[in-house]
Amino acid sequence: MERTPTRARWAALAAAVAALAVAGCSAGPSGASGSAEVNRLQVMAPADPGGGWDQTARALASAAEDADLVRSVQVSNVGGAGGTVGLAQLATERSEDYLMVMGLVMVGAVETNRSQATLADTTPIARLTAEDEIVVVPAGSPYRTIGDLVADMAARGQAVSIAGGSAGGTDHILAGLVAQAGGVPIRNVNYIAFSGGGESLAALLGGQVSAGISGVGEYAEQVQAGRLRALAVSGAERVDGIDAPTLAEAGIDVELTNWRGVVAPPNLSAEARTRLTGLVDRLHASGAWQEQLQRNGWTDTYLSGAGFDAFLAEERTRVRGVLTDLGLVS
Repeated sequence: MERTPTRARWAALAAAVAALAVAGCSAGPSGASGSAEVNRLQVMAPADPGGGWDQTARALASAAEDADLVRSVQVSNVGGAGGTVGLAQLATERSEDYLMVMGLVMVGAVETNRSQATLADTTPIARLTAEDEIVVVPAGSPYRTIGDLVADMAARGQAVSIAGGSAGGTDHILAGLVAQAGGVPIRNVNYIAFSGGGESLAALLGGQVSAGISGVGEYAEQVQAGRLRALAVSGAERVDGIDAPTLAEAGIDVELTNWRGVVAPPNLSAEARTRLTGLVDRLHASGAWQEQLQRNGWTDTYLSGAGFDAFLAEERTRVRGVLTDLGLVS
């Protein structure tokens, strides 16, 4: 009479043990596969605290912990030379659970700083976000469209000045691409570099420059207040709250965004690269990361694996070409 209840108890016990094993494999940082995953992740922001790379690194760390993808994340800052000081440090890093935030600015900085360490000395993992650039003029400017600005650049050359961030950075690259697309000799671009958006904004509002280029966030408030006029945005689609066409819509065949992504140290094992890419894939899919995107106003441009490898190679070629034409690299 006891045989059937005994078998039932053993079956129930076995089922409970199996359920616990499945739960243990699928919960928390160990991951759904049950294989060894990232427990302690290190993330470098190759810039001083407070900028876009630092914000991205800390948002990534916060979301990864909130989503229970890792047990802990340590963020460090290594500033200098457009990120190339951090890049040189990454090239000698031996940890396989290590990511560095980077982006378009670093692609240009490698060239303009003649950095010995290059992005070829990294393992690409994923592109994360992007921010559109915006071309603006003072509200009283005679330029009503981006076509007006480009036509005057062609007619008057260096008499037309464009304010932006550091030489060789995203703003400068966009100025060069717009000139090329508009048939303006690129060496005629009178680009005036400022150390920050506040300085370039003051130059614009003071009538010291003809136009300005920066990330949308830098100028959006002044555009909405009517102090600046937006001529165009640089991405594939219009930006909510900004009454301006894309460059492509305005007849300028250029698309450029200030994108940011993550890379890992060179010479990763195939297993480590798969592990890190899988981690960032799961981060992107998490609600915690989607909240970070919304909170920071970032555009989701996620791309990992072979697609990011190819994108990065294309960007390196495109940026070097523009900087060469601008006379910043040889």
